Order: sequence, then C-alpha cells, then structure tokens
Amino acid sequence: MPHRTLQRWLLSVGAILLLGSSARADVALPSIFSDHMVLQQNAPLPVWGWAAPGEHITVSIGQQTRSVTADTSGRWNLTLDKLSASSPLTLTVAGRNTIVIKDVLVGEVWLGSGQSNMQLSVNDVTNAWQEKTAANFPQIRMFTVARRPAITPQTNCEGEWVVCTPESVGNFSATAYFFGRELHRKLGVPVGLIHASWGATPIETWTSMPAQEAQPALAPVLKQWQATLRIPYVEAEAQAQFDRALATWTTNAEALKAEGKTVPPKPQKRGDPRLDKNYPANLFNGMINPIIPYAIRGAIWYQGENNTANNWAGLYSIQLPLLIRDWRQRWQEGNFPFAWVQLPNFDAKNNAANWPVIRECMLQSLAVTNTGMAITMDVGDPVNIHPKNKQTVGHRLALWAFAKVYGQDVPWAGPLPAGNEIKGNEIILNFTHTDGGLVAQDGELKGFAIAGADHHWTPATARIQGNQVIVSSPEIKSPKAVRYAWGANPACNLFNGAGLPASPFRTDNWK
Repeated sequence: MPHRTLQRWLLSVGAILLLGSSARADVALPSIFSDHMVLQQNAPLPVWGWAAPGEHITVSIGQQTRSVTADTSGRWNLTLDKLSASSPLTLTVAGRNTIVIKDVLVGEVWLGSGQSNMQLSVNDVTNAWQEKTAANFPQIRMFTVARRPAITPQTNCEGEWVVCTPESVGNFSATAYFFGRELHRKLGVPVGLIHASWGATPIETWTSMPAQEAQPALAPVLKQWQATLRIPYVEAEAQAQFDRALATWTTNAEALKAEGKTVPPKPQKRGDPRLDKNYPANLFNGMINPIIPYAIRGAIWYQGENNTANNWAGLYSIQLPLLIRDWRQRWQEGNFPFAWVQLPNFDAKNNAANWPVIRECMLQSLAVTNTGMAITMDVGDPVNIHPKNKQTVGHRLALWAFAKVYGQDVPWAGPLPAGNEIKGNEIILNFTHTDGGLVAQDGELKGFAIAGADHHWTPATARIQGNQVIVSSPEIKSPKAVRYAWGANPACNLFNGAGLPASPFRTDNWK
C-alpha cells in the first residue's frame, strides 16, 4: 500500500491497541521497566506507563511512594526522588492491577548506540572464550532494544534486562560491555547498559525528523531519501515482481550449476522504502524514542562507517552535533555526557577518501560541550571493517568517563592538534593531551605530509621537540599546510606518554 495509507493504518492500529488496553484497565509499563533493571543513582527518576483514563496509580520503591492520575488518553508519568546505590530493591506499580519489578539495582546507567561496531557482540571479539569465562558480574546488566524501524515515534520497544554471567555475556554489545565493566570495577557500583544499535545504518536514521528538517544544510540528505518515495510502493506489485525475478533466477541457476558456473545471489524482494531501517529518523522512532526519558548518566556512540559511503560525508560535522543536541533536548538533559569512537584504520576499497573526512568531522565535534572521543587509529583491522579488539575501545571510552564524568585524574585522549606556526621551510605543530610527552612509537615519526601553495602533497620529515612536532620537506621551500594520518589506513605512530594515539588532522581546509 502507498506509504501514506500505511502510515494511517499503523496509527489506527496503535489507537485500537491503546483503546483495548484502556478497556481492560490494566496498568502497564514500558518494557525497559522490568526485572533486573538498573536505575541511575543520584538523579531524578522518571517512571511512566499506561492505564485507564483517570485511573489512580501508585509507584513505590524503597521508602518512597508517589501517586499520579492517568490523563484522558490513559498516559501517566511521575518522577521519583534520587536514590543512592544500594542492594536490590523492588519497584511496585499499582492501580486496578499491580506490577512488581524485582531485583532492581541503583548505579550508573549508560546508553550505547550506533551501527555494527557497537552491535558486535562479545562472542566475536579477541579472546572471546576467556572474556566470557571471566564475566561473572551480576551487578552489570544490559537491556538490548529490539531492532525495529518505525515511521512515527514509538512509546515502547521489545527487550529485557539481562544479568551479566559467563553464559549470557556472549550476546552483549562488546564495546558497551567492556566500557561498563571498567566503570563497575573502578567505581564499585552497579552498571546498567542500554544497547540500541543496528549494523549498516547512517546517522540520519538515529536522529529525529523535526531536528533534521530544521537544519537547512541537511536538505540534500532528506531530499535524496524522499526521492525514493516518488514511485508508490504497492505490496502486490512488489511481490509479483519478486516472483518473476525468482523464477528467472531459479531457471538460470539450474543451468549455471549444470555448467559448473557460479550462481549469482538470489533476488531480493523490494521493500517499502519508507519502512527502511536507513530512512531518516526511523531508528530514532523505533529504538531511541521508546526509552526516553529513562534516566541515564550519558551515552557512547560507535557509528560513521555507513556515512563514508554516501555523497554527504562532510555533513557529519553537522549531523553528529545535531544528534547530540537532539537527544539531550528530548531527554530534557541539556548537557548529559556523550562520547564517540573515532573511526579506526581500515583499508577501504571504496570511498576511502571519506574515511579521514568522517574522522575530521568527529574531531571537530569535540567543540560540543561535555563530549569526548576515543581515538582508535592503532587498533583497527585493515582487512576487517569490524575489528575484534573492542577491549581497548571500551577502555578508552572509560578513560574519558573517569576523567570528564567522574572527576578522576587520568589521561583520557591522545594528542589533539592545537594550532601551528610556519617558520621558514618548517611548520611547527602544537598539541594538547601530551600526557608524559609526545612519543614516536616504534621508530621515527611517520604519517605526516606537507604541501605548498600549489596543494601538492609530499611525505614529510617530522621530529618531536617537547610538546611540538616540527614538519618539513626539502621539496617544499614555502610550506602552507600539514596533514597527519590522512587516509583510510595510514601508517602513523604519534602517541603521548600515556600510550594513547594522536587523532588524524590537517591544518588546511582545501577541498
């Protein structure tokens, strides 16, 4: 059916379900309120759900009891006072029926989101067997949001809180787990991890539509997707087209097999583009909105690979800050901590030029207040877009959290560019986060290139001098700009004394 008709049908079904729920008068909660949940310590705690219009609801936990009346649509919400980390509690929600949620812990709650590298599980990491065997952490719990796109913002999702054990941890998001494990070990409190990710998705599907529509620079992105709707989607036509293609493929496949030739992949049925997981806002609607406003400490983000594969890579410097602002506004938390993983080294065969562009956009996004970035140029896999060393990724995200969220005195970032000066035939580069001094790991510095006014780049000689790097080339008498690690899989080795790698960067803004 056409997407407008489909949307009206979905809305009508939702209304019917809501009326059915109200008619039964059962108090109901979103799935994120369930056994083994973790509540954010030392923060107001929103609780919400559904009941019959006008029904009186009482919520109790520990020594607190709060009451509220459901509105005319059957929706209710209230806020519990702050709780401190404690032994397991019971949350009780009572109206005409009673819901009892057991084994509730109070500690630190973080949201982990993004695409396939956030989705990659502990089952698939380096030393997976050893990691799983040692994963006896009953105070670490993970709630994985079911992967489901939606045309309109949803109020609930499928999922459950899972206690971390050697038997369960294999299906946990590895990046989120290793991050949470470090927090648990060092802070000594329970850790709840909300995992919402989906492989091969762009950032625009994770950001709300109103936020994107209000940003003029993103008009080309939205128009490109809207163009997919010009041909109305008709289920019967799509099915008939698929049946014909499959019949042709089957006939050809049999002939190819008889000749000993390679059989091409089976045809795929065309789906409604408006329901595509990549359509702007669809995963925000289906996977992020349902957990708002559950109290969280902050968010970690591992995404960007998909955005190297389109024509708008440079817009990521707008899209990432926009997503952060959008989420913060919707959580009504104007400044909650947010950190991301800068794309690692990878020998991209297609769109290789866009990998350093996305990394630069991520570096520029550090201008957003209360944000951080884990630099991973040394732990990628040149031949695998899904590097298996997620332990280091989680560790570096945790370093940022310890330093910037929990007030501990630890280095959290590798060297970041902090201006430059041209002197004769040399360019002098300044850096922040040089903890312990700049270091060329494994030999002489590499990864630097230099150019003059003609924009012709040549490999450069680079040397460390205190907290600066001096770059030059005998071929460039009047240098204008320097680039470091500017490539999809560059050879680069600038670190600080804390063992953290420098971010790729450039001093020019040339196209």
